[in-house]
Amino acid sequence: MEQHHRGQWGSNLGFLLATVGGAVGLGNIWSFPFRMGANGGFPFLIIYLVLAVLVGFTIMLCELAIGRMANSSVLVSYQKVAGKAGSFVGFLALLSPFLILSFYTVLGAYCIQYLGLNFAELLGIFSMSSVSGADSFGSMLTNQPLAIGTTFLFIALCFLIIRGGIKDGIEKFNKVGMPALFIMLVIVIIRSVTLPGAVEGLKFMFAPNFEPVKTNFIGVLSAAGGQMFFSLSLAMGITVTYGSYLSKKESLVKNSLIIIISDTLVAIMAGMAVLPAAFALGGGESAALSGPKLLFITLQDVFNSMGAFGPIFGILFFLFVTLAAITSAIALIEVLVTFVIDRRTASNKTSSRNMVVAVICLVIFAEAALVAADGLGSTGMWVPFQSTGLDFGSCWLEFMDFISEGIAMPLGALIMSVLVGWVIGPKVIRDEASLEGHQMSRGLYLFFTICVRVITPIAMAFILYGQIMTFTAPV
Repeated sequence: MEQHHRGQWGSNLGFLLATVGGAVGLGNIWSFPFRMGANGGFPFLIIYLVLAVLVGFTIMLCELAIGRMANSSVLVSYQKVAGKAGSFVGFLALLSPFLILSFYTVLGAYCIQYLGLNFAELLGIFSMSSVSGADSFGSMLTNQPLAIGTTFLFIALCFLIIRGGIKDGIEKFNKVGMPALFIMLVIVIIRSVTLPGAVEGLKFMFAPNFEPVKTNFIGVLSAAGGQMFFSLSLAMGITVTYGSYLSKKESLVKNSLIIIISDTLVAIMAGMAVLPAAFALGGGESAALSGPKLLFITLQDVFNSMGAFGPIFGILFFLFVTLAAITSAIALIEVLVTFVIDRRTASNKTSSRNMVVAVICLVIFAEAALVAADGLGSTGMWVPFQSTGLDFGSCWLEFMDFISEGIAMPLGALIMSVLVGWVIGPKVIRDEASLEGHQMSRGLYLFFTICVRVITPIAMAFILYGQIMTFTAPV
């Protein structure tokens, strides 16, 4: 059995691509467009951007600093920095990726199925253009054996990458996958915004309209805040784990800014790829409000409208959406893998990375199979707490999302910001960010201190309250 030892990223570019890859995924391409559509478009975008600057940067910098400072898995990192008080935050940061993977892998499996269907049309085996996006997706949701099988395939692909380790597995994959995803996204945007009627979708995104904020500010704030955490992969252990492999020579401030800017850019681009097409092909704003199915239904209709070139674009797009899903999934799995291996190493036990990764992937498959069988609630399976009359989620995906994104992530970020701001002190983060000549300016440190002590805890309290109220509203 191989003795585990901690490695480092091969280069800062590799770290950035992997970390951006961990953030850029279905949270941007799948979740951002439909949540933006459900929360008024423009006001959601503005609140998202403000939160990314005031809250996202603060938490990103804290997590990278804590991970690099402790040089350990997420739970141990918080324990080293904040003692017993950090144990609960570390536990939440482990719980979140575990639950998110239950549905994230299933969504990745749907991307694989669409990839196969478009490839079948290209070969003349099946005609996607004769079937609407809604009909094809509805068939996927109710085909449980296929959903479970492709979920296993998706997790198996993640296993093959992660078993190679940080440098030779995750970093190498992201160096190819991330540039390819960006190029394909640009191509889809060009096609989407040139569809007749697409301009209304762009207006929905970028034309000032604050009516949704006036009527439901807390709802829009919580939705934008939850999306920011999901998109930036905050409070789910990824940035702490990836930071633990980062060299002391790298600038934490610069890397935090690059990650947030890159991820936000891709999220906005994803909105431009989906929402204009929703208005052009799906009947206006009602299509933008169609929820989690927006990506799979609307974009496939875009490809169906492109004639002979449709399956080619469909293959390329869903190939790279699958790649984006994998980059995030392997980051989430690595959080769990690093925890198990570091824990065994601390107990003087040898660890075979292959075995640890395999066991964790099998456990993830067990929970994901439940979500896949549920088919977004289309198969009538029992969901916890439905009998209470409260909306904890109409399907297993939404229930898992509520516990992870609705509770664990904002609660963990809230406690972490209080610990950094008022217990261990922001100076600890400044000192770690100022190593090797990377001095944090007085103005930036003042901004960070105000954010971590005041703005972030208050914002997180509102976001947590809004998430709870949204999910537990009477049905």
